[in-house]
Amino acid sequence: MALHQFLCGFTVVIILLSKGCQSQECGKAPTNTRIVGGQNAPPGSWPWQVILNKDNGDLCGGSLINDQWVLTAAHCVTGSPNITVILGRHSQSGPSNDEVSLGVSQIILHPSFGFIFNDIALLELSASVNFTDYIRPVCLASADSTFHTGTNSWVTGWGVTLPNGTGFPDILQEVRVQIVGNNECGCDYGPIITEGMICAGPKAGGIAPCLGDSGAPLVIKVNDSWVQIGAASFHRGCALGTTGFTRVSYYEEWISNVTGSNRPGFVTYTSPGVDSDLNYTCPTSPPITTTATNTNTTTSDDKDGDSVFDGGEKVIHFSHFTSLCALVLSLFVLGGDA
Repeated sequence: MALHQFLCGFTVVIILLSKGCQSQECGKAPTNTRIVGGQNAPPGSWPWQVILNKDNGDLCGGSLINDQWVLTAAHCVTGSPNITVILGRHSQSGPSNDEVSLGVSQIILHPSFGFIFNDIALLELSASVNFTDYIRPVCLASADSTFHTGTNSWVTGWGVTLPNGTGFPDILQEVRVQIVGNNECGCDYGPIITEGMICAGPKAGGIAPCLGDSGAPLVIKVNDSWVQIGAASFHRGCALGTTGFTRVSYYEEWISNVTGSNRPGFVTYTSPGVDSDLNYTCPTSPPITTTATNTNTTTSDDKDGDSVFDGGEKVIHFSHFTSLCALVLSLFVLGGDA
């Protein structure tokens, strides 16, 4: 009897340790050993990237955070009870031996989600995932992380790439961007920028997530691990300026509570020095009100001559004195149905 109890207890310990080790193995991309930006992603470069195929035909992105949970934008999964999660895909041309498709057993939206606020959701997969070089979880930024203006980061996704807001790419796209502090970002978006948001992108435009990129992971590299710091949420027009992301670190407690014993791996990132955004003040002159259609912009990282994530929409730029309601209505969420 004692031996039986010992063996049962030993088995439980082994299972628990295996779960813990699995969480600690987050953020590893064995095939990604280079600096990236503005090009097709080689196979296996971002093994946590997933596609959300919704029952209405719309496309969204997301990230695998452990063997049974996916993180995405809440607006991406509202009103979509039937979702298929595709993991390990590199090309949209057809399925490969490296990818897996799973259903979703439950969708959990943040309880305070509304439009672009608290725009985060967790999807529980219908079955646990076996990790490979092409399917692995990303680490998540912990609550005490800091991300100063200018911090290099990367975004991936299958959003549209053409100036008219169409043209979904066949190959997963990757692009390097920089963090834009919330004070500076607020100069473009107004008082809607909250602590639960983080902005990134080339401030002059040219490269950015676009339609179909909702939930796309914004990641940085910490030592030898990749850490997700944001999930693509909103913009004022594809590639026309900074993109708004849900700040993952702000939601560590909520994510931990939802995932329970299968907690994802959290990593602390601390930006060196003093954040220049702390003393940033908006320009005194408001931007000129214009209507513009974005066009392709070639960048130094753009090896094929077309800017990655470049898209086009007719958008209106509002002055800093526009009412909050009008400003909110001018934003676009990044989902395929935006």
